[in-house]
Amino acid sequence: MEQPADWTEPGAHPVAPGVFRIPLALPIPTLHAVNVYVIEDPAGPVLIDSGWTMPDSRAALGGALRTLGHRLDDVSQFVVTHAHWDHYSQALTLRASYGTRVRIGRGERLSIETSAAGDRPVHARQADLLRRCGAAGLADEVLAMERGEHEAVPDTIPDGWLDDGERIDLARRGLDVFATPGHTRGHIVLRDAAAGLLFSGDHVLPHISPSIGLESAPEPKPLRSYLASLRLVRDMPDTLLLPAHGPVTASTHTRIDELIEHHEARLDTAARQVRAGHTTAHEVARAMAWTRRQLKLDDLDVFSRMMAVLEIDAHLDVLVDQGVLDAHESGGVRSYAPRA
Repeated sequence: MEQPADWTEPGAHPVAPGVFRIPLALPIPTLHAVNVYVIEDPAGPVLIDSGWTMPDSRAALGGALRTLGHRLDDVSQFVVTHAHWDHYSQALTLRASYGTRVRIGRGERLSIETSAAGDRPVHARQADLLRRCGAAGLADEVLAMERGEHEAVPDTIPDGWLDDGERIDLARRGLDVFATPGHTRGHIVLRDAAAGLLFSGDHVLPHISPSIGLESAPEPKPLRSYLASLRLVRDMPDTLLLPAHGPVTASTHTRIDELIEHHEARLDTAARQVRAGHTTAHEVARAMAWTRRQLKLDDLDVFSRMMAVLEIDAHLDVLVDQGVLDAHESGGVRSYAPRA
């Protein structure tokens, strides 16, 4: 079905019979908005993801639902692709208001419970990893950032955990749950095979490559998991891509092929930088260009620098697995060298 030229245009945009896309603005300039998908069901609308918990987002979601003849308290359940705040937090605050059921992938449990414990800063684990990458100064900057976004949500534990291979049976369609770890360790996608739809969350995005392993309890090899998850979905019959950020796209397969090619190129570049004498993930990241504007690492903001260094760290780990590089750790810093 035809979509607006600007995918962030407010409203409830039909993407398939009985399925609508509602873009909600985000307080993250680089992402602009998140798509919440509404599936019509006699028991009440089912929403895939929820948006960031803030008054304007809640008002926009309520207004878009009203155009479909629903209220916020009509929503029967939220099915959340992963625990990042732009997908999960508004579901939790609406549950507090209306008792709406919230479900998420079981693999998110460790990160959710770690975050709920609240005994370490939000990005404490990322700071630890940055020190291992040889970026101790950047780690200190990350810990100094103000990150208060979790304060307004009363409870982060969902009502139910979704397992890989589970099927969500609705009145007019079934959604198959597939675990797709990588972006987060518990990320899931939802596939409506009969209608040819993939609700991809942040696993497959049409314009950007998603971050890898940004969570309270990241897995040891997030890029390896992400690439395996891409191939898992690539082996399924092609579908319409319904992403969390960006426009609806005709072919999931085409975009996955582009993402795999992107990461293969990034692996080649990282290996080349190690051969040139850059030994840590921080050094390799500083030797590379970033964003479409080809900026130097030091020209990026703190959060973007963190993500860039950790992305390179993940790629270097894959190169070790592939036998391209050797890794050695000394004094808490991991260094790399070409394998002889």
